[in-house]
Amino acid sequence: MPDPSARPDRPEERIRLRPALEALPAYVAGKPAADDGIHRFKVSSNESHLPPVPEVLEAATAAMTGANRYPDAAAQELRAALGERHGVDPTQIAVSTGSVAVSGDLVRALVGEGDEVVFAWRSFEAYPILVGSHGGTPVPVPLTPTGEHDLPAMAAAITERTRLVLLCTPNNPSGPSLSTEQVEDFLARVPEDVVVAIDEAYREFHDPATVLGTAGIFRRHGNVVLLRTFSKLQGLAGLRIGYAVAHPRLARALGQVTVPFGAGAPAQAAALASLAPEAAEELGRRAEKIRSERSRVMAGLREQGWEVPVSQGNFVYFPLGERSGEFAEFAEARGLVLRAYGTDGVRATIAEPEANDRLLAIAQEWRAG
Repeated sequence: MPDPSARPDRPEERIRLRPALEALPAYVAGKPAADDGIHRFKVSSNESHLPPVPEVLEAATAAMTGANRYPDAAAQELRAALGERHGVDPTQIAVSTGSVAVSGDLVRALVGEGDEVVFAWRSFEAYPILVGSHGGTPVPVPLTPTGEHDLPAMAAAITERTRLVLLCTPNNPSGPSLSTEQVEDFLARVPEDVVVAIDEAYREFHDPATVLGTAGIFRRHGNVVLLRTFSKLQGLAGLRIGYAVAHPRLARALGQVTVPFGAGAPAQAAALASLAPEAAEELGRRAEKIRSERSRVMAGLREQGWEVPVSQGNFVYFPLGERSGEFAEFAEARGLVLRAYGTDGVRATIAEPEANDRLLAIAQEWRAG
């Protein structure tokens, strides 16, 4: 009997997909640890190695009792709490399934066919996917040799077709961050009708003494939108919830294009509970431990002779170029799952001390070899 899959006239082959999908890169998630008897640490996804704070977990679990009902589509209670935290009206908070989803909403609200979105590269891997999947034109601008945003080059890349600029600070995966002065100087060169999104998914891990003054930047510039997430420090990556702080007109537009009921009830409850004083204090202690471990790891790598970018995220980056895949395989064989980025570099999440110790040992062995 002929194999139906070999027929050239299969009905599914007649489906007309958008041509833009042919050029779309695939998102590559952090590789899971193999289950082959070797104890491996998974540090490939910038997840928290700790579970949610107990009261946050309790809030999410309690919300499951109402899982037969749709969640609050407007996330009113959470938006009220976030509005108070950021000093804005709750209507200026847009909640969705992680800051990546809010980034997609920004593209849907701002970018038409052929419109351009400027971002640093390498940066968050979803950026070119979000832009290309909605018919926009990605305009990646190479990072500097030290892994930083090349803001003069990004400003020069803005054209009449540019609708959105994405700034990831601290930058994922390289680690360096932008200063308030750098961002202000950049904004002075950006037309007021071009939206600049400041993606601060890793803000909580930044040195508090030098963290970007986004509150003031937001107040001073009507074309700035802030992106935040609960996936990292708060340990809610599996619940998927993040938000934007936007000026009223853009906030309304984000509400028009977002997926209805995107943020589930457990996610909303967990996010709200993480803002409570006791939970916030515990999260602050966790952030400090990550910063301490990051400093220890970076100091150890430099003692070994590594030249790594200065990271303000919960990760470190090895700019290994063509040997990136080789280093990731070397580490995995020794019990550590890293995140390789093609022929650019390798990222390692700062996790429990035992995982960080193993990273240092592997890095030392690699150099010695």
